[in-house]
Amino acid sequence: MSSLDRHRKGMLTVGELRSALDTGRIDTVLLVLVDMQGRLQGKRCSARYFLYEVLKHGAEACNYLLAVDVEMNTVDGYALTSWDTGYGDFELVPDLSTLRTLPWHPNSALVFADLRLATGGPVTASPRQILRRQRERLAERGWSAVAGTELEFIVYADSYERAWQAGYRDLTPANQYNVDYSVLGTSRVEPLLHAIREGMTGAGLYVESAKGECNLGQHEIAFRYDEVLVTADNHALFKTGAKEIAAQRGNSLTFMAKVDEREGNSCHVHLSLRTASGEPVLADPSRTDRWGLSELGEHFLAGQLAALRELTLLFAPNINSDKRYAAGSFAPTAVAWGVDNRTCSLRLVGHGPSLRVENRVPGGDVNPHLALAGVIAAGLYGIERELPLPEPCRGNAYAAPGMERVPATLRDALAAWESSELAKECFGEDVVAHYANMARVEQATFDAAVTDWERRRCFERL
Repeated sequence: MSSLDRHRKGMLTVGELRSALDTGRIDTVLLVLVDMQGRLQGKRCSARYFLYEVLKHGAEACNYLLAVDVEMNTVDGYALTSWDTGYGDFELVPDLSTLRTLPWHPNSALVFADLRLATGGPVTASPRQILRRQRERLAERGWSAVAGTELEFIVYADSYERAWQAGYRDLTPANQYNVDYSVLGTSRVEPLLHAIREGMTGAGLYVESAKGECNLGQHEIAFRYDEVLVTADNHALFKTGAKEIAAQRGNSLTFMAKVDEREGNSCHVHLSLRTASGEPVLADPSRTDRWGLSELGEHFLAGQLAALRELTLLFAPNINSDKRYAAGSFAPTAVAWGVDNRTCSLRLVGHGPSLRVENRVPGGDVNPHLALAGVIAAGLYGIERELPLPEPCRGNAYAAPGMERVPATLRDALAAWESSELAKECFGEDVVAHYANMARVEQATFDAAVTDWERRRCFERL
């Protein structure tokens, strides 16, 4: 955790938690892991049990939590665990640097956990461990990564229960027109947005701003960049917390990548590298003829381009993810980079020390730990091979001829990931196989489904 984060409102030390237990201010600690889908799973511990038992011995959870689909069905194909191996436990080891209060849940705190096998080794397929490994690769060079993720979501006047009962049809968006940057339009939803911002601030996040977006009821809350693992953890906590706060107010909101035919929910990922003394690695303001990029910065960005198709599964992991990619939608279709060019997959943004790469491929459904690990791995791939950076796209990347395309379906993204020697080199064959199986399960489930579109089209007329 960054030194700045430790002094933020809501962050706790073990001593502060013990005092809060003694005064009755906190009686519950949520011990959570990040699953393959980027969700928080875990258990609510009494604060006393957490302090006097879990801190000494850890806690256990069934290892099927990294081997299920979105609906928590056990599925075949995972080496980590199965019916044949008995679905045993792995250990949850609290990362005490993440301990914090949860203002929207009375008397509650939360801490993230890393996962450990019974043999004592890390669970390599765990999203937090995958990101930790890429951080270690940076640390070997004396570098660290700072990152920010920009999440969009759509708010509905309907409760989650009402949305479920309605089959998620005919829901009422919180705004009836495009409120992109509209102060008037966003004021309609400000009571909810304010509650979310205040809740996140009280849980140790640094809120920057909130704004309206293009789809009906669509909004974005932005948070300040931070060390890459802190950013990923905060992202996962924000998604869960925002849904919980909305539910408490009788609303619902969704981060799914593409809800309807209008604009989808994006998650633009910003990342840059720093030396141990805090100097930028990717930027060199004196190289004005090279867009302010250092030589390492050029190689880093070239690696993003070279790896993008093969690592798209980390950025677009679900059957719905790729439906964002449409010309003129502000979601990318071409594997291209540009200077402050929002038609490209990769956008160079910022000036001087703040110069950074924005990856515009991920949607709101992305697992932040996997996406950020993918960005680091791709950049290191380019640096290690000193890949040359092509000229930027200076026009409309949607219409540019000869461009490689971002994989348009989960099936294509899976094929690129599974056959990628780059992915195996960066993450290991076990991780590649684990997440390939996740994608196969998702694809097979969708292929077996009969949709409303098919019934409307075929029931009477075919």
